[in-house]
Amino acid sequence: MGDRWRVEVDRGVCIGSGMCVNHAPEGFALDTARQSHPRIAEPDANEPTLTAAEGCPVEAITITLAATGEAVFPPEE
Repeated sequence: MGDRWRVEVDRGVCIGSGMCVNHAPEGFALDTARQSHPRIAEPDANEPTLTAAEGCPVEAITITLAATGEAVFPPEE
């Protein structure tokens, strides 16, 4: 993919399902309050992180291109 992403989790929306950790354990972790957070704020673009964002049951994960801020997920309509 070659790009760098900015990954954010809206902790006000996150329900702590752990789906993101299941899909991308190197990309996400749950804290003691069972809230998700990215392990690396600006990782290289990668399929597991995108899959984790797409699989979040409450769409708490957003991904943008680090260089431009363009939406990767959820896509702009």
